[in-house]
Amino acid sequence: MKITNRPDEWRIEQGLSAAVLPVLDMTQPKTRALPVQTFGPLAKDEKAIREVGDPNELFVREREGWTGFVEWEKYPEKKAAAHKILTAQTFPPNPEFQLGPIPGTNPVLPGTRWKMWHRAVGGELSRIPEDSWATVLREKHPDMLHLLQFPYNGEPPKRLVTEKEITPNSLHFVRNHGGIPLIDRDHYSFLLDGLVAEPKEFTLDDLMDEKRFPRMEKTVTIQCSGTRRIEQVLKYPGQGDEVPQAPWAEGAIGTARYVGISLKKVIKECGGLVEGAKHLELYGADTYFKNDQTMNYLVSVPWSKVKANEVMLAWEMNGQVLPAIHGYPLRIVVMGYIGARSVKWLYRIKAIREPSRAPVQSQEYLYFPQQVGKHNLRLTDGIQIQEMPVSSAIMSPWTKQACIHDGQIRCKGWAYSGGGRWPERVELSNDGGFNWYTVPPEKLSRKRRWTWRTWEFDLPCDVEGWVEIVCRCWDNALNTQPPDVRTAWNWGLHVTSSCHRISVYSVNKSRPATKARLDEFERRGIPFGPITVPLSFPSQTWEDYDKFWRDNDPRDAEDD
Repeated sequence: MKITNRPDEWRIEQGLSAAVLPVLDMTQPKTRALPVQTFGPLAKDEKAIREVGDPNELFVREREGWTGFVEWEKYPEKKAAAHKILTAQTFPPNPEFQLGPIPGTNPVLPGTRWKMWHRAVGGELSRIPEDSWATVLREKHPDMLHLLQFPYNGEPPKRLVTEKEITPNSLHFVRNHGGIPLIDRDHYSFLLDGLVAEPKEFTLDDLMDEKRFPRMEKTVTIQCSGTRRIEQVLKYPGQGDEVPQAPWAEGAIGTARYVGISLKKVIKECGGLVEGAKHLELYGADTYFKNDQTMNYLVSVPWSKVKANEVMLAWEMNGQVLPAIHGYPLRIVVMGYIGARSVKWLYRIKAIREPSRAPVQSQEYLYFPQQVGKHNLRLTDGIQIQEMPVSSAIMSPWTKQACIHDGQIRCKGWAYSGGGRWPERVELSNDGGFNWYTVPPEKLSRKRRWTWRTWEFDLPCDVEGWVEIVCRCWDNALNTQPPDVRTAWNWGLHVTSSCHRISVYSVNKSRPATKARLDEFERRGIPFGPITVPLSFPSQTWEDYDKFWRDNDPRDAEDD
């Protein structure tokens, strides 16, 4: 007999390999199965690439002591040359990790296309993937979870996320959009220009001169808008691409003590804004790719935010010189905003009238309505994400974990709200959100503007079997979290601000029968987990079995 099923037919039918599922066209009387997009063989037009010129001459080091930096924004001819190189060849497609299995590796995703783009352009970008990974290995904790090798995206394991109220530098999450430039302090300066009265260039020594600029020290939580994205991905996949949509868990958040100065003071040094400037465009030295175009990393923040002294230029992190991976020698820290606005490796600030048209500001980090997607979206449908909403997460236990306890499940986690608001109350539920228990104030870390609060709580739980533990936070403006991930879902998979839910298998040792069974496991030297493995010894003696029925006869109801 001819077999028409694929070997993985069952997986496909159950949605476990959804990337190969055809699209069903139901607009005609008979439903049609439309093929999914496939990619042909890789091609490379060597002649067209050679005609562009020598990359080692076109894309040379821009400034002495700035390894891996190419200035794209002042040179449209460089952008055009890089565009010709990229469009003269094809690259392998991104791995499909939303509609297929997520690799069980660390790094989870390699960033193959981004490595190839850097090497294809060549010149000063050739060594960036290797140099960046070497920086990761040198500066980051060995237990970091590397979600994307290049550009580097990494978060600490759950057990270390809230171990300390202030996140150690080596464990602070990293969300990079390009390679890591290596910049020599002695050759560092940045330009502040655009719509200011007197454009000026500043060195680090200029900024550190306390006679000119008052020193600023702030404890700030920085959170990626992709934090907890995996919850959206696992239920309702969305916009693809391994770089913007790295499968973040709950660790894409960190808190550090920064030292620097207010950007407002530097603008004042330049005579202030002129000609109706209302936004500050921030330039990073990393190279960013979008739609075969090459550029520097650019975003913008409104003058109102800068005017409130809520944007700082930082050169120190947790009492140490700013690490290279976090933007050495100088970075922006925007308090209460998404991490994408806190530009690293700052080399220019430009005063402008409107928000930046750069892709990261105008085409990405947009919060779309739920019925907007690939089929109908327009950029203007999305809200530009700036302030982070209230959110929280459970760091222990982990979802699908079995917990043996004496009537209380030991929980810990974090809570945060952006925009200068702060977590006022954290609550946990052991029944999916019907009843709530308040975490006592003494079990919460210090209350500050701009930072998270870590918490620990022994959650009462009398029931056994699967329970759903839910966490939610109320900030000082009485904002709280949507109830489930569906209410937070959006095509860009940003801002998973819904209540954090985990499923835990409750084993309550305060119950005599449960205690006796667990003691039996221990006497026999048999591990209790995993819970799905059948019981390996009799659950009841025949003597006990017969006694039960003697005491509880009849087995069958009689017909009186």
